[in-house]
Amino acid sequence: MRKAYRVKSESDFQHVFDQGRSVANRQFVIYWLKKAQQPHFRVGISVSKRLGNAVTRNHVKRKIRQAILECDQQQRLIHEVDFIVIARQPAVTMSVDECKKSLLHVLNLAQLIIQPERN
Repeated sequence: MRKAYRVKSESDFQHVFDQGRSVANRQFVIYWLKKAQQPHFRVGISVSKRLGNAVTRNHVKRKIRQAILECDQQQRLIHEVDFIVIARQPAVTMSVDECKKSLLHVLNLAQLIIQPERN
């Protein structure tokens, strides 16, 4: 995932936390803030030290990034939004497919998924 697609600065994180909305399931919490005229979404990932050592935390982040990339390749994510994914304890033991399924669930709850048109 390119840097242009990431929320990096502390001020951007705080802005999303303060001004945005949130939704959660057992594995993830999503905070999001809609931003008009933004060419693509931006995502920030947060994994607490309580979930494990640096290797474990980086592994969880890689799984989350991969799940988001797969969703984006299918043209399923709304582009005019910044969102932050916070991992919870069950995310440590999940596979990439389970992570993707859980992320899709919570993104759907947040209405950040483009719904296919039915004919």
